[in-house]
Amino acid sequence: MSNLQTKEKLEKSEIIKLFTSDCKTDNDLNVGIEYERLPIYLETTKAVPYDGNFGICNFLRSFAKTENWDYITDDYNIIGLKQGHDTITLEPGCQTELSIKPEKTIDELKNKIDFLNKKLEPVLEKFNIKLLEYGVSPLSTHKNINLIPKRRYKIMAQYLWGILSDVMMRETAGIQGTFDFKDEEDAMRKFKTANKLVPFITAMFANSPIRGGVETGYKTFRALSWLNTDNDRCGFCGKMSDDFSFEKYVDNVLKSPIIFINRNGIPVEIKGKINFEEFMQKGFGDFDAELEDFELHANLYFPEVRLRNFIEIRNHDCVGKNMIYSVLAIYKGILYNDSAMDEIEELLSKFTYNDFAELRYNVPKNALSARIGNIEAGEIAKEILYIAEKSLIEMNTREEKFLEPIKELTLEGLCPADIILRNWNGLWNKDVRKLVQYLVK
Repeated sequence: MSNLQTKEKLEKSEIIKLFTSDCKTDNDLNVGIEYERLPIYLETTKAVPYDGNFGICNFLRSFAKTENWDYITDDYNIIGLKQGHDTITLEPGCQTELSIKPEKTIDELKNKIDFLNKKLEPVLEKFNIKLLEYGVSPLSTHKNINLIPKRRYKIMAQYLWGILSDVMMRETAGIQGTFDFKDEEDAMRKFKTANKLVPFITAMFANSPIRGGVETGYKTFRALSWLNTDNDRCGFCGKMSDDFSFEKYVDNVLKSPIIFINRNGIPVEIKGKINFEEFMQKGFGDFDAELEDFELHANLYFPEVRLRNFIEIRNHDCVGKNMIYSVLAIYKGILYNDSAMDEIEELLSKFTYNDFAELRYNVPKNALSARIGNIEAGEIAKEILYIAEKSLIEMNTREEKFLEPIKELTLEGLCPADIILRNWNGLWNKDVRKLVQYLVK
């Protein structure tokens, strides 16, 4: 019997409720992180495969047994681990992601990550694996990195049409921060502010200039790969207009083509034949749109800033030297302080949507030396840091200390990639092993 005969059609109003279901008060604003790293064998600097005695699957088995974590499976294959609200999951090329329950302070997140890393270390050593805090695989490329056996990744790899989508899926690692909002007005203000900040902060933390053992000519090859993945679902969502809303965000997601849906745990491929709006209106074969279909579809929509019942900010290379906490501290200092947002809005008011879009395309190659209008991004980045630091000091949580690692670079007009390139063309003599030694110190 057709779903169309047994279920009412999904309405947009039902979808919009997903975004308003967990609004917070001033006292409940938390910060979350998703933290991807690149597993490599230290001896060879090659990417660790899923299979094999010393592959990622057996690493997960060993850690789960040692530390009493539960398996996350897909079609009986282990694709991650969970314990309480925390997860260790695998991205398509075995990139290992820690997803930590949001906390009020960055200190609490750091303590949890430090604790987990301490637990992971002896098992990693047994497998001779290092988890690199870097934005792109330094030696292995997608041609010799197999997808993990997760059904959705196979479907995505066949569908995503950008020329660097395989690089994005199999080679890259990033940091995503999550931030709460109090109501729709607060969400829209934070959403628009975050979108304007992203190109600058992507530049500040650019950390993927060496890929496949060679210099790429880009300071963040990871960001370049996102520019060339699938423009139907990547980039800025909306035009940063003053009248943006939950409904307008939903409208953007509805207009993007559907890759697949799930029924009874089995993927049903749609391959972009219809968008979600058409699915809601007409169905697809015997299937009618359900709320869970939208949630899956929205999860396969990859804008720079993604809305859920929180705000997820996505486009930052994985970085070391405790700089992952610098990413969170900048956004927290700005998004959780109305005065700081006032200052950012004033700072960036002279630039148009097209200015930000052009900057986004120039950042992968030039990072902080990219220009917006007639100003270098690095000059704006210094102002952003100053505003974030002042705000964090006012909050009196002592979280301004997390800005120190990136402040040292930004004030000199440098990003992590600049330090790598200086050494790559100097002391390291283009030796990828020396790059890896630097990254794992």
